[in-house]
Amino acid sequence: MKLRLLFALLLAGTAMSADFDLLIKNARIADGSGTPLVEGSIAVKDGKIVAVGKIEGTADSVIDAGGKVAAPGFIDVHTHSEDICQIPAAENFLRMGVTTIITGNCGYSRTDVAQFFKEIAEAGVAVNVATLIGHGSVRKQGMGGVFIRAPDETQLAAMKDLVDQAMQDGAIGLSTGLIYVPGSFAKTDEIIALAKVAAAHDGIYVSHMRYETVKIFDALDEFMRVVRESGCRGEVSHLKLSGPTAWGKAREVIAVLDKARAEGLKITHDQYAYTASSTGLRQLIPDSALEGNREDFIARIADPKQKAGILAQMAEIRDRQGRKDYSYAVIAKFKADPMLNGKTISEAAKIVRGSDTLDEQIELILDIEARGGAGAIFHGMDENDLQTFMKHPLTMIASDGGPRRLGEDIPHPRSYGDNARVLGRYVRELKVLTLPEAVRRMTSLPARTFHLKNRGMLKPGAFADIVIFDPAKVDDPATFNDPHHYAEGFSDVIVNGGVVIRDGNLTDVRSGGPLRLK
Repeated sequence: MKLRLLFALLLAGTAMSADFDLLIKNARIADGSGTPLVEGSIAVKDGKIVAVGKIEGTADSVIDAGGKVAAPGFIDVHTHSEDICQIPAAENFLRMGVTTIITGNCGYSRTDVAQFFKEIAEAGVAVNVATLIGHGSVRKQGMGGVFIRAPDETQLAAMKDLVDQAMQDGAIGLSTGLIYVPGSFAKTDEIIALAKVAAAHDGIYVSHMRYETVKIFDALDEFMRVVRESGCRGEVSHLKLSGPTAWGKAREVIAVLDKARAEGLKITHDQYAYTASSTGLRQLIPDSALEGNREDFIARIADPKQKAGILAQMAEIRDRQGRKDYSYAVIAKFKADPMLNGKTISEAAKIVRGSDTLDEQIELILDIEARGGAGAIFHGMDENDLQTFMKHPLTMIASDGGPRRLGEDIPHPRSYGDNARVLGRYVRELKVLTLPEAVRRMTSLPARTFHLKNRGMLKPGAFADIVIFDPAKVDDPATFNDPHHYAEGFSDVIVNGGVVIRDGNLTDVRSGGPLRLK
């Protein structure tokens, strides 16, 4: 009798065991391939998708999508998230459907990738994090400073070792920021030498090119030379044309890239869905003035002869871009005087210096750099060019943002709304892309490009990174003047099988972590 009872209890326990950890039902599935949506369900067990379509079985947890779209979690291939451990929830990313971020872009990264990944694992982050190894950071460390010269043999060897170790530790490629100091001081041969190291580990070469102005074709030539001679796959970061003199050349840029692809180069590109960029205000100052440290800069602008040379170069840059002044630049983060955040350079000059003349704007820019520098937003692109780039099938969507704290500074709204803006403005309203195609640009295309295995598709065996959203309600309320608003329309977000957003609410689940190339 006791044996019968025990057997019955065992059978009951087996019967009560659920088939799946999570079941998403009544969804319109955009699987990431770009094919039309289909109705069905998605089953998850042990962090992976085990079935898609018509599914029978029980689950410990059920999400009724109610006809909303279920898609692979979005992959943001261009972020600046070295501070992810300080903001581990990364709620601004999650709430626009992003489950995987790639950091280390524009030549800036943590150089000790093993330590960075250790910190990410210990912090308990909510998203998956991959990183590139940044050339600018490697150059500064390998050369012991910021210099307008080539590295010597010993220094180049040290830089190669840093890249090699980073790749061994799981970096997915090498990034450059050739518009930024110290990357702007590097010659092409130096970049090729380091890209070859990344290529030996199957890494990708990702570049914020040397020019995004009317000189972009020179930059493209250099970019393609690096890809060709290093053997790397190539990714153009945030493809854009900056300044009125460059506007209207998007089709020419695409033609150059397509020709290179036809010749065998593996090249893709990404963009954000805004006509304004964001970077340091120091980009308005000639690179040569920024060699060394801040004390060196202060000494240069205190010397009348050197300052005159700096002003002449600034005038040359303005003329080349077709600019009359700096009213297109907005201060986003100035620690020395936060009251200037959100003000244009002309507005800030009038406040601080009593006048908004060009001379006073220049003096303000130099003074801000001398006082620690500032982040800024630059309204410098054309909407028609943006849409031309977006229509190309190899253009991915990337925010160029980072994890944000609500209410802190006046950042670019792209960190809150980039993916939502694509789905709302460019899919639903303007119909630049179809919904399945937009999802492909955010999922399987970046996963394939950056060799993120088993990501970017809703299929059995893939990691369960899933986002559920209502395409009729997706919106990006964050604006340039009022950026601190989360995206709307995303009800549920799953990372590696863990539900991090449920019914529009952030949970305590932190199921992300480091992603390694190997």
